[in-house]
Amino acid sequence: MSYRDDLTRMARLEVVVEADDVPALRDLMASAGVVGFTMVSGVSGLGHGGFRSGSLLFNEQDSQSLVLAVAPEERIETLVVGVRELLRERPGVMFVSDVYVSRPDHFR
Repeated sequence: MSYRDDLTRMARLEVVVEADDVPALRDLMASAGVVGFTMVSGVSGLGHGGFRSGSLLFNEQDSQSLVLAVAPEERIETLVVGVRELLRERPGVMFVSDVYVSRPDHFR
């Protein structure tokens, strides 16, 4: 018996964006029917643009946020189209992966 036998397959979207872009990302999620998300403000990391500090010097608008969403795959597919458009003009990265959840009714 596999640990996945009692779990439901869904998709997970992880996006790192400037704090200013979070409202647009939230609108995209609502339009795609994604009913919930987790957000971590003030994330830091090293990418092709160099190191980004997670500390807030003046206000939250100078920071980056990590937004995580889990939903049925067809909703994430719809969301990916909008996020690609957003990231075409703005800094950020997007990751999409399969995930297995124990309480699928929380994500529908």
